[in-house]
Amino acid sequence: CGAGGGTLCRANARAKNGRVIIIMLPSKITTSDSKRWYLIYSKPRQETTAKMNLERQHYRVYLPMLLNKHMRGGKRMDVPGPLFPRYLFICLDQQKDNWAPIRSTIGVSNLVCFGRQPALVPDNLVAAICARENENGVHEINRPFCKGDKVRIAEGVMVGYEAIFLAQTGRERVLVLLNILGKPTRAQLPAQSIESIA
Repeated sequence: CGAGGGTLCRANARAKNGRVIIIMLPSKITTSDSKRWYLIYSKPRQETTAKMNLERQHYRVYLPMLLNKHMRGGKRMDVPGPLFPRYLFICLDQQKDNWAPIRSTIGVSNLVCFGRQPALVPDNLVAAICARENENGVHEINRPFCKGDKVRIAEGVMVGYEAIFLAQTGRERVLVLLNILGKPTRAQLPAQSIESIA
């Protein structure tokens, strides 16, 4: 039950126009009648550590991952990271599972609660998150840039320069505003050569 692709194990049937449509849900997000999804809040940058240590104790955990673009060694690379920083999902039975070890697990900060009640996450929300993963079990989000966004040039002769996004000038070209020697300068670049500044 990891955060990878998952094995298809349960089918839901829906009737539509006299036909039965079978919807297969990945095993990592399906739950039994007595089990529900809850939220874990991890320590900073320890989501994977928390997941690994919870799974060693035989808890069922889901950590959605997102491909982020970073520069490493002068090269632009896709680096997986948590879709929701510091949050991961855990599937528990309120009556049968032992919740006591969770808070003391390495990497875990606490179990998210509303008042004194653990925060219950709807099955269909977890299923929707899972359904948006690609074939490698990660999320890819390509958000279009908006005018005024701060960007960084990630490749080419101006690698490392920061700029202001102005417009998309073609399917694969963008217009940015650079500050070169104190002078605002417009430049057209390949769309894949810029990245957002978080």
